[in-house]
Amino acid sequence: ISFNGVDSSLSSLKNCQSYINTGMDIATHVALDLVESFNDVEDVNTMENVMLEYAAMDRELNHYMRAIEETVNQIKREKPENIPDLKNLVKEKFTALESTNSDSDLQRNEKYMYFKDQLKEMRKQWDIFCSDNDEAIEQIDEDIAVTQSQMNFICPITQMEMKRPVRNKVCGHIYEEDAILKIIQNKKQQKKKVRCPKIGCSHSDVKESDLMPDEALKRAIDSQNKQ
Repeated sequence: ISFNGVDSSLSSLKNCQSYINTGMDIATHVALDLVESFNDVEDVNTMENVMLEYAAMDRELNHYMRAIEETVNQIKREKPENIPDLKNLVKEKFTALESTNSDSDLQRNEKYMYFKDQLKEMRKQWDIFCSDNDEAIEQIDEDIAVTQSQMNFICPITQMEMKRPVRNKVCGHIYEEDAILKIIQNKKQQKKKVRCPKIGCSHSDVKESDLMPDEALKRAIDSQNKQ
């Protein structure tokens, strides 16, 4: 049995998945724009619903591709004399996978989790910068808050203000992208692991795949510099 057509279809589905990922990235940027522009919470919640819809599409696509791959592997393994009904076999496996769906699946989607984390960080940064509009906060408290925030702008590697901050999703620490990637590359050539450069952190295996752009912090740094 030739599976060339199936392989081609799987390739097309993976392309569709990349479009979903792009859509989730755009939705995240729009939500951050809304927070930065002081839009209503309702508008931001709309973007969160969009993210959940994308996450559901991603889950469905993953299940369908998995059903196809498992069916193909089963046929290759069993080598039946007669050509089986691929469509029904895939449908059965897909239905079984979909029957296990729960809302918590969507909450665990990596891009959705990144979306929630970035919104939280964005609101935290903007609360600091906008505190001067709150008459209940004394000037000295505001100065301390801003100073603490500016300390978070400093890369633990370069000791300079970050331009392209990336967050380590394992330990949560943030570094200048070029600086941490350079360390990872050098250690890779030496076949050694990279310890997190943040003083006091016990994480001893920093990987490039664990680094995610911290768009919220970048926007906060840019905003502070404009001020």
